[in-house]
Amino acid sequence: MEPWLQTALTVIGSVLASSGFWAWLQSRRDKKDAKTRMILGLGHDRIINLCMRYIDRGWIGSDEFEDLIKYLWNPYSEMGGNGTAERLIRAVEKLPIKKTTYVEQAKAGQEKHENKSDEQWW
Repeated sequence: MEPWLQTALTVIGSVLASSGFWAWLQSRRDKKDAKTRMILGLGHDRIINLCMRYIDRGWIGSDEFEDLIKYLWNPYSEMGGNGTAERLIRAVEKLPIKKTTYVEQAKAGQEKHENKSDEQWW
């Protein structure tokens, strides 16, 4: 067997036998999995709803911002999600960030809800 052919076969065999190749192949397969698509859809819905709430309110609490980015946006984007959610995240990043507690944030949300109680919600 020719030396160049033997080298080429060795390289191809090494790549196919490496764990990195199989991990890459598995990750490509996982992106198309129904569960993954469902999780992306739920994450997208939650990100959109939260971002719209913060944008309507005109500010975001520091804890809310950290939770939005750390627990929703980062995993969502790592799974391949983007588009509308990314545009809204960028808009939320431009909002004023207030240092608040969750109790203060809940009160602000309740007051906004009470002000809209006379409006039709449908």
